[in-house]
Amino acid sequence: MHVQSLVFNIIQFFCKYLDVMIWVKCYNYFFGETLREIVKRFWPYIKEYKFYYLLVIFGGLLILVSTVGTAQIMKPMMDDMFIKKDKTMLYIIPFGLIAIYITKAVGKYIQTIFMEYIGQSIVTHFRGILLDKMIHLDMGFLYQNRSGELISRVTNDIARIQFFVSNMLPDMFRDFLTVIALVGYIIYLNPSLSFYTLVVVPFVIYPLMMIAKKLKKYSHRSQSKNADLVSRLTEVFNNSEIIKANATEKFEMKRFDIENWNFFKINMKAIYVGALVSPIMEIIGVSGLAMVVYVGGKEVFDGKMTVGEFTAFITAVGLVFEPIRKLGGTYSKIQDAIAASERVFEIVDKENSVMDGKKELREDIKEIEYKNVVLRYENYNILDGVSLKIKQGEHIALVGDSGGGKSTFMNMLLRFYDPDEGAVCISGTNIKEFTQRSLKHHIALVTQRIYIFQDTLAANVAYGEEEIDEEKIIEALKLADAYDFVMQLEDGIYTMMHEAATNLSGGQRQRIAIARAIYKHASLLLFDEATSALDNESEKRIQAALDVYTKDKITITIAHRLSTIEDADKILVLQKGQIVASGTHKELLKSSRIYQRLAGELKK
Repeated sequence: MHVQSLVFNIIQFFCKYLDVMIWVKCYNYFFGETLREIVKRFWPYIKEYKFYYLLVIFGGLLILVSTVGTAQIMKPMMDDMFIKKDKTMLYIIPFGLIAIYITKAVGKYIQTIFMEYIGQSIVTHFRGILLDKMIHLDMGFLYQNRSGELISRVTNDIARIQFFVSNMLPDMFRDFLTVIALVGYIIYLNPSLSFYTLVVVPFVIYPLMMIAKKLKKYSHRSQSKNADLVSRLTEVFNNSEIIKANATEKFEMKRFDIENWNFFKINMKAIYVGALVSPIMEIIGVSGLAMVVYVGGKEVFDGKMTVGEFTAFITAVGLVFEPIRKLGGTYSKIQDAIAASERVFEIVDKENSVMDGKKELREDIKEIEYKNVVLRYENYNILDGVSLKIKQGEHIALVGDSGGGKSTFMNMLLRFYDPDEGAVCISGTNIKEFTQRSLKHHIALVTQRIYIFQDTLAANVAYGEEEIDEEKIIEALKLADAYDFVMQLEDGIYTMMHEAATNLSGGQRQRIAIARAIYKHASLLLFDEATSALDNESEKRIQAALDVYTKDKITITIAHRLSTIEDADKILVLQKGQIVASGTHKELLKSSRIYQRLAGELKK
């Protein structure tokens, strides 16, 4: 007996030591740096809902009371009703059970409703924050990231966070409090017997730490692969015309299937690992329960516990393992939300390379100056020492081979990029000092790629304006040679545009874009092959109207036809980021061989 007692004490000491060590490891992992950081980042949005959280806590308390009550009622049911055969208990116990489960149902309803409200509200708010951040980042970021990748972060990643905040968080909150309450109740019922229960709990949780690491890795890969899938779909729908024209549906389906099945494989890996949680927990849990049954049964035989006390204890133990099992499953899924949160905060934390100025540009742009402007990309100078002055009323045209820096020259004025060296100034002030909103208020851009939104034609012309001025719209449409065809549309200027304005021809879309620039009444007009989709006659009519309209403005044009730039006040010839020649059309025909070649190409 002495030897058995000694062995038992050694095992007990080992279990206690191991129990403490595992609990410490569990705490460090469950509340580790990553999870604490994510909670800290969401806290400013969470703390706005203090009143709702009080209601959630109230609901949680009702659940706690009813859960503990479920175990507690077992004692009088066994001892008084069945063993002592107290008839009054035949009425008290059933009504007690009904009251307990009504309380639990009310608590669960209150908690679920308000946690859902908090979760949905936070995520809706955060979706707006993420998109706001994205569209305010500089064009370099938007050019470098696929649209599918960005869409995936706003939709898929936010949806994963939403599932955590709206569904998993209330369950985790409720289950965690339930575990605490039931563990306290178990210790209260029988401190010595509770040891055999609690020593098993860390063994249930510890395997989850290993599984969670794997799940987080797979979650990152899954979300990245989902972005690839969305990018592929975006590309297919954006290029549907070229796919149809080349009969490459099978080719595109083959490429999509590769991404689709890769996504499937990664998700299945996460499922294989995640599915281990429940069986592992159940095997370890039932082992602990078996130990409790053996030790507790022995105490009942020895008269140290009543049957009712043991029944209450074993009921509480059974109840505590269920929320622990749920917590394990929830924690595994949290890895998915943590991975999504990291991807979202990666965007939120991104610094904009183009910083906003503080001055408001209130007056019209009367002079532009490029002072030895250099812009680099991967050790290559896109613009290389460009110096130039442009005054109010001047029309400047840009010509040059593809990749020569023409569009970049324009984009510097819009601050899509900032110079690596030199400066771009407006009326003697570096444009970096102006707020981007006030700067762009004075600039109108029309590009070869036309952007039409799914809204009325009038709203597209008056884009960005809450109040639509019909007279200004009609005037702009007339100057853009668009009034006649618009008036023939079913609802005139209030005709709804289809996606990508498929209910208009290419030339009509381009004229709407020109009308938008005119409506803005900006002092600086940028035309980047803005009439490429127009026939010669339409272009001549628009050009004649614009010549009158732009007399007191600065106009910079990149042209695809010689007729567009022949009357420009100055033509700049750009080659490899440098202005290699400048002058009027006649001057350059005499002095520049490069321009002679380009003029011949533009004539075709």
